[in-house]
Amino acid sequence: MTQRPEGLSAYIAVTAAYWAFMLTDGALRMLVLLHFHTLGFSPVQLAYLFVLYEIAGIVTNLSAGWIAARFGLTSTLYAGLGVQIVALLAMTQLDPNWTVAASVTFVMIVQGASGVAKDLAKMSSKSAVKLLAPSEGGALFRWVAVLTGSKNAVKGLGFLLGAAMLATLGFLPAVLAMAAALAVILVAVMLFMPAGLPKGRKGAKFSEVFSKSANVNWLSAARVFLFGARDVWFVVGIPIYFYAVLSDGTEEGNRAAFFMIGTFMAVWIILYGAVQANAPRILRASDRTEGDLIRAARSWAAILFCVPAALTLAVLLSNGPETWLTLTLVAGLLVFGAIFAVNSSLHSYLILAFTRSERVTMDVGFYYMANATGRLAGTVLSGLTYQVGGLPMVLGTAAVMVGLAALTSGKLTGQTAEALS
Repeated sequence: MTQRPEGLSAYIAVTAAYWAFMLTDGALRMLVLLHFHTLGFSPVQLAYLFVLYEIAGIVTNLSAGWIAARFGLTSTLYAGLGVQIVALLAMTQLDPNWTVAASVTFVMIVQGASGVAKDLAKMSSKSAVKLLAPSEGGALFRWVAVLTGSKNAVKGLGFLLGAAMLATLGFLPAVLAMAAALAVILVAVMLFMPAGLPKGRKGAKFSEVFSKSANVNWLSAARVFLFGARDVWFVVGIPIYFYAVLSDGTEEGNRAAFFMIGTFMAVWIILYGAVQANAPRILRASDRTEGDLIRAARSWAAILFCVPAALTLAVLLSNGPETWLTLTLVAGLLVFGAIFAVNSSLHSYLILAFTRSERVTMDVGFYYMANATGRLAGTVLSGLTYQVGGLPMVLGTAAVMVGLAALTSGKLTGQTAEALS
């Protein structure tokens, strides 16, 4: 029997809390998207609903890194769960008699609060891995891959849960049920969180958030383009396209479309998470040097570019929403998800390898600020490009952004803060 790693109990508790949060996050996103689409919101209006969510992520990640360094990681983790409960409860106050402008404004604000909650929880969980993982045997890459991969699989289940709850329970009961479940989990985590996470240091300065490491900065730039490339089709374009193809406009047709769209989004995220969790094995990370993994980040981004480029060509050559095109899109986007997962997992490892333990929350916060910037750009472009140029423009924009991610990844050097071991 091998000895149990010292930080494993805290790692398990953090992971469980992050799972619970991401289940509600995925479900709420799908509930909002499909509910407001059926109310007649345009693609651009749907994109607006998520804009403040991403803007909040930019601001939150910058400040959360300092807050965690100052007050400890458990404080930001608990705050993330608590703010999400408040956001879910606030969503129940939405009035169907409000004007479109009032509804959009209200949901944007509530989604902004949810964005704050998400990035508090994410920064806390990812930073904890750096501090809790054993330093030998490539454990850092394995632990961060399992956390990130399992989180995305759970979020995928959240997409399916949200679509299913909307079709069966309705919007209001679904939101209330999620708030109640998350409240129970928050109380349990607060009561039973093991020791192992740092309590914070009083001398932490906000100016430390901005990194002086070229690798951290270039990796953050690559993250902007990588996640922009995903969200430009993921947030609005593909779900609304599939709804147009699958629904016949009747109530039963809408329900069937909800289930099929939710199932696809869930399968995509679950596949993405499964590949992320197995990325160290796929890359044979334990047998490779840090330089090898940095080069892998460049080459896998170049491979990813081929997928949206090929899908753009397929859509341009088609005569409309035919069955073969829909199947091609489903297959192609699943391939995109698998390759994207390896890219994302490499990034998640490299940011922890490039930072030092004493400033991990600062660098991770800065990096996920870049992640939120990419998601914001992708969210806005998702609604805009679909409304202006349809699916070809959506997928073409994704290809351009992946190309930019590959170019910025090429600026990374082989100097990490700590060895992979």
